[in-house]
Amino acid sequence: MKTIIEPFRIKSVEPIRMTTRVERREYLRAANWNLFGLHARDVIIDLLTDSGTGAMSSEQWAAIMRGDESYAGAESYYRFEKAVQEVFGIEYVIPTHQGRAAEHLLCQAYGGSGRLIPNNTHFDTTRANIEASGAVALDFPCIESLDTTSDFPFKGNMNLPALRACLEENRGEVPIVMVTVTNNAGGGQPVSLENLRAIRALCDEFELPLFVDACRFAENAYLIQQREAGQSERSVEDIVLELFSMADGCTMSAKKDGMANIGGFLAVRNPKLAQRLREWLVVTEGFATYGGMSGRDMDAVAQGLREILRPEYQEYRHASIRYVVERLAASGVPVVLPAGGHAIFLDAKRFLPHLPWNEYPGQALAIELYLEGGIRSCEIGSLMLGQTDPKTGEPLPAARELLRLAIPRRTYTQSHMDYVLEVIEGVWQRRDEIRGVEIVEAPKVLRHFTGHFRRTKRAEEVTTA
Repeated sequence: MKTIIEPFRIKSVEPIRMTTRVERREYLRAANWNLFGLHARDVIIDLLTDSGTGAMSSEQWAAIMRGDESYAGAESYYRFEKAVQEVFGIEYVIPTHQGRAAEHLLCQAYGGSGRLIPNNTHFDTTRANIEASGAVALDFPCIESLDTTSDFPFKGNMNLPALRACLEENRGEVPIVMVTVTNNAGGGQPVSLENLRAIRALCDEFELPLFVDACRFAENAYLIQQREAGQSERSVEDIVLELFSMADGCTMSAKKDGMANIGGFLAVRNPKLAQRLREWLVVTEGFATYGGMSGRDMDAVAQGLREILRPEYQEYRHASIRYVVERLAASGVPVVLPAGGHAIFLDAKRFLPHLPWNEYPGQALAIELYLEGGIRSCEIGSLMLGQTDPKTGEPLPAARELLRLAIPRRTYTQSHMDYVLEVIEGVWQRRDEIRGVEIVEAPKVLRHFTGHFRRTKRAEEVTTA
């Protein structure tokens, strides 16, 4: 059928408060033009993130009622551990309250001054944890990812020649290699099995462990099934097991493909490493059988890890995102192609070509989408990912200027997606009027979360003044 339907019935609803453009302007001013500072009640469609914002199923709510809150040895932990072991095929499971806590533990084991950690593209908290340890986070996205208009199916891939050069030139300084699936900062694009096998071969050659950022593992596996030669007859579960058979471990935010509102874990194959991680876990998160999670949360994640693999869910999820991406592309709106696994990514650089990178076109576009229709989204460009030249101290632009509209799981319907399309197309029609953004004040780390911004003046305003 051509019509996309949600493979679920709605059992409980949450009201949306409609706002006016005048109201939204005042809300943004009060939030210092930072969409993270808005009250959620003042957002009509919240696409800021797909992390912990989805709707849980009736089976997950039932699992919550089974939660065992014993401090040590809770049955909830053993159900959680079994689910992770069966889905990922990795034996030692260390629970954390969310993905960044797992990253922190990993960086305690492998970070440190003078070390380099390569990835296809590090996301914000991964980079922050690596840099906080004293190490350097390196991004090696594939060349094809730089062209947002092409239909190359695996733009999340690692640049293999760049990775090899890094490993050859920095022997002894690279403790691990990481791969993010799907590649969030690269436009929500998948990594192919072929690419991952080649990365594994390089890790073997240089005797390095490989860790996967597994936040959106199921969506990546589904896109492998749909796009990679020889994979169409395999189940998503089978592809997931092969994908993680190549890894020495993984970090996971269960707020994404765990289908839960909180939770995460670090899973490893090495028992000695697992023991060290558990010792650190007790200091920073909690006892080894709950980490940073309650028993009810672990049961919700255990159920969610199975639901995310269901074919009907994956088909609906990707069809919904693909519908928006293809409609935008047909209207001439600059959007990252092909459709990714968890979000619609607008190419803010092509959307607002009159704005230079240091006027943060992604943030400028996010502001306009909120003013136009109350949609909250997230810049993934030079504001979030911009670097500093280590020699001169001057700011450097990011490789891409993107705006992410992340779709919470099982939360919005087809009519919501049509509304999103209408708002984006409305902003596209007046794109030449949109002003840039400048930073008023911001922390050095993760500045997009709490920074204060303002919109730049138009040229005619400066002339008049």
